[in-house]
Amino acid sequence: MRAYRLSAALAVIAFTPALAFAGDTEWRRYVIASTGTSVDMPVSIFTSDAGPPDGGTGRRFFTEDRRADLTVQSVPNPENYSPATFLTKQRPPAGIIYKRITPEFFVVSSIRKDRIWYNRCNRGNGTIDCVLINYPAAEKRQWDSVVTRISHTLRS
Repeated sequence: MRAYRLSAALAVIAFTPALAFAGDTEWRRYVIASTGTSVDMPVSIFTSDAGPPDGGTGRRFFTEDRRADLTVQSVPNPENYSPATFLTKQRPPAGIIYKRITPEFFVVSSIRKDRIWYNRCNRGNGTIDCVLINYPAAEKRQWDSVVTRISHTLRS
């Protein structure tokens, strides 16, 4: 029985992504030059530039194994919609597990196809500035501190 536990423990260690050791994570400030939107980004986790996002300015990034992605983007908001109105107009999918809306930002999150999706959008000056993060639901605990830091450092 002891050998089984040890081999199971080694299997968990072998398949745990580098993210589990996030204490060594290198962070840099990413800035969208055209809008001034900025966020702390774990560049040692999101190592692959995937180009511009659809529907706004900014960038998409992937982990090396492409199991997780991060999008930082500014979306035009010429009508100056509130975060609540903007979210409603985006018609988010049903089944949102977490939602928080204030006059300055909204956060929504849920699980789809064994992946957590997390969106935070701040009201900017003529823009809605967002971070969108998708990652394996089975790794939620490992991602919690990374997602929290990204979310809390988003500035419009």
